[in-house]
Amino acid sequence: MKITKAEFITSAASKSQFLSADKPIIAVSGRSNVGKSSFINMLAGRKKLARVSQQPGRTRLINYFDFGTFILADLPGYGFAKVSKQEKVKWAKMLDDFFAEKQKISRVFALCDVRHEPTEDDKSMIAYLYYNLIPFTVIATKADKLPRSKVPASVDKIALSFGCGKGDIIVTSSQTRQGYDDVLEAIERTVKTYCEKPEGADDGQNQ
Repeated sequence: MKITKAEFITSAASKSQFLSADKPIIAVSGRSNVGKSSFINMLAGRKKLARVSQQPGRTRLINYFDFGTFILADLPGYGFAKVSKQEKVKWAKMLDDFFAEKQKISRVFALCDVRHEPTEDDKSMIAYLYYNLIPFTVIATKADKLPRSKVPASVDKIALSFGCGKGDIIVTSSQTRQGYDDVLEAIERTVKTYCEKPEGADDGQNQ
């Protein structure tokens, strides 16, 4: 698979603005400052498709991007302590509404920082995806910031925390493009499954 198109479509602030599409929608989730924008830019092969901010918690909308064979939905980051309680409740409601329409979601790329053990918010997100039978792939970001010798042990901890196999975790770096081909393979499988799935069917896959 090769990505030849990557364009911003629109932003959604509420359920009424959520996008429906005639191709798979892949969501990108993760805590604030985990590297979602950098990950999206790596996929696109562009530096500024998704805005990268030095201030965590900047993404407060669901941003949709057209990648040709699929739509990518960038979800608001969770777990940012400096956001007001009211704002956190608003974000949580938006995410609940988004995932309530799980039939529209072909896969979630659940991002976590490879340098650290998953947070309680990370674990809650994965548990939510498991419970609702929403297909997902764990993406461990920022591999360039961790000595290569320490990556396997870190992946072991992430797998244990999430209750998944080590092979279900893709280690990536937006700086070195590590893991890029593996992510493309996951996308290609998702697109193929979407195209082969009978209309109205729910695949119910977790990984």
